[in-house]
Amino acid sequence: MIDLLLPSAVSVAEAFHDPPDLPLLGAEVEEVSRAVDKRRREFTTARWCARRALAGLGFGPVPIPRGERGAPVWPDRVVGSMTHCAGYRAAAVARDTDLRSLGIDAEDHLPLPDGVLRLVASEGERAHLAELARTRPEVHWDRLLFSAKESVYKAWFPLTRRWLGHEGAELTFATDGTFAARLLEYDPRVPAEGFTGRWAVDGTLVVTAVTVPPDRARLPDPAGAGAGRPV
Repeated sequence: MIDLLLPSAVSVAEAFHDPPDLPLLGAEVEEVSRAVDKRRREFTTARWCARRALAGLGFGPVPIPRGERGAPVWPDRVVGSMTHCAGYRAAAVARDTDLRSLGIDAEDHLPLPDGVLRLVASEGERAHLAELARTRPEVHWDRLLFSAKESVYKAWFPLTRRWLGHEGAELTFATDGTFAARLLEYDPRVPAEGFTGRWAVDGTLVVTAVTVPPDRARLPDPAGAGAGRPV
């Protein structure tokens, strides 16, 4: 599903259940040694997806440990992102000659819990979502906004090694399946015009993706590039 939102240079793998007896490699074993079963299963299947996606770039099985702020640590010269929600796990990777960064996110296509939208959306964003809801009432725009901001963060962090809160980007959506993120936090390593992304809703899932192409003003990437909030 997420592959439809990404360019052909990106290798994607996804799963709609947790296969039994998947192996963990290297430091991954210790990272979930004390985790509850649900957390262990989503962690393991997401990394199984990541290894399948890496195989699409010609890589053999490698550990994908958690690095700074829980971001996955990819092999050298690879950028990537992982996501999981109920009944869905996915990973996407690309060579850093094809993309500078990418972020993906999947969420249950349900309304956000009461009170959460005010924590993650500006007044202007809430008005924008209300207008969109009049046009496409079947879409849970609040959940879509949350997912898109997760994807924005996952694309931002490998470039900057800095936290970006939900208030750090203001998003606008188009009903054609695209969105734009105006970044309110300045960093010279990210495109001044912000990020663009794509979104889709399919049944019980909403998915979003952000890619940063290599032809934008490129500065040296910080060491240990990864992507994503803890996965």
